[in-house]
Amino acid sequence: MRLVMMGTGNFALPTFQGLLSGPHSVVGLVTQPDRPMGQQRGSTRQRGEGLKPLAIEREIPVLQPANMNTTEAVAQLRALQPDLLVVAAYGQILSKDVLAVPPLGGINVHASLLPKFRGAAPVAWAIYHGETQTGVSIIKMSVYLDAGDILAQEALDIGPEETAGELELRLAVLGGQLALRVIDQIAAGTAHGTKQDKTQASKAPKLTKENGLIDWSRPARDVCNQIRAMQPWPTAYTFWHRSGKQPQRWIIHRAMCREGTATEALTTGQLIVQPQNTPRLCVVAGGASQVEILEFQPAGNRRMTAREFLRGHRPELGDRLGPENV
Repeated sequence: MRLVMMGTGNFALPTFQGLLSGPHSVVGLVTQPDRPMGQQRGSTRQRGEGLKPLAIEREIPVLQPANMNTTEAVAQLRALQPDLLVVAAYGQILSKDVLAVPPLGGINVHASLLPKFRGAAPVAWAIYHGETQTGVSIIKMSVYLDAGDILAQEALDIGPEETAGELELRLAVLGGQLALRVIDQIAAGTAHGTKQDKTQASKAPKLTKENGLIDWSRPARDVCNQIRAMQPWPTAYTFWHRSGKQPQRWIIHRAMCREGTATEALTTGQLIVQPQNTPRLCVVAGGASQVEILEFQPAGNRRMTAREFLRGHRPELGDRLGPENV
């Protein structure tokens, strides 16, 4: 078969590498336009070296349309004469005109156990919502977002401290393996799809910077899940409020929850240092719980551990974390 790969970033890389080493002809790569590092987006910020250099090395044509659904872009795709599109974290919704170009349509490598977490950021939202298991689904592409028939699916456990970036790299490898298996089945005429139960569908929309703002009234477990889910982008953040000083932005990189800690006399978001002999930097969260900050980056400073911070700073009674303007 003649295959065209459509993908961007590290999640798509194992699939592309597998296609290049497989028995089928890779006749083109469609990837996002080159952008400055600060403007790049994908399923996460993990861009790596990208797929383009690998395609150029193999002398594979590369298309980088800003909008794949234009008449010009569809014509360029048609000129490659693909039998099948293989899509992984491409970053654009494909029109029916695009999907009609190859006789066999397209398959999509999606990083969730569909119909759960349809959308651009399934890995992050799975962690955010406290899932202990996720996986990869290979689906027959349709014009509806992540709604096509499931051709293959495999689950994978989420580590208790695993970040979205770490989990996505593991899912990428699994996705590449499943995609190759499905492509062989399509070539042999043995692929069979299972319709998704749309009543069980949930959404995983594209992340924004605002998704990283911590609400300390949520239970500690939920806050810690959010911190893991927002890495490597947009990262979880909050603001340190002190008497007589401007709020200082903190990016929280690592934390652990301390559920069941008595905090009835304290307000959510309040900073406390305990115990005094081996100090820990903790924040009062909802549900009689606390979040212990392990590693963070105050604005204008380097990334540091809480222990390093406490050597030179000691929060005072009444200091708290929260939104910038409260």
